[in-house]
Amino acid sequence: MRLSSTDVYAFQALGFLGMQDAERWVPSEEISEATGIQRPYLVRILASMSARGIVKSKKGIGGGYRLARKPPLISLCEVVRAVDGPVAPLSCISLNWHEPCVEQGRCHARATVYTRMRDAMLSVLQEFSVDDLVQDARQGVSYGHCLGHLLKPNA
Repeated sequence: MRLSSTDVYAFQALGFLGMQDAERWVPSEEISEATGIQRPYLVRILASMSARGIVKSKKGIGGGYRLARKPPLISLCEVVRAVDGPVAPLSCISLNWHEPCVEQGRCHARATVYTRMRDAMLSVLQEFSVDDLVQDARQGVSYGHCLGHLLKPNA
């Protein structure tokens, strides 16, 4: 599993939203301006997270976005799954998007290496929450620099 730019942007937006009053609807324009995320891309990310119950959205005057739950109750695993799909490196070991493999009964790598990779990623992402992102947002940490450090396939 690699972090994607979408993950980084989602983390940045959630850190900002987590600093806001829990009852306040924050317009997408304000989130975009505060985080540096282009509004059209931000709205797509927020829509994905809204569909998965991470953020709430309200249309019209006085509308916007806010967290659906308190920051400590939203795991980063939930966020990554909402914006990028499976956390598992292969569908044959995915817990939520499992696709059987003809070799799965006798594949040693699947039973050991790949399963442990999945479990380690899930464990770390479950251990941390939006509350951890809020700590960075309060200190003015921008994840924009992370975008330059994303690993690319075949790098």
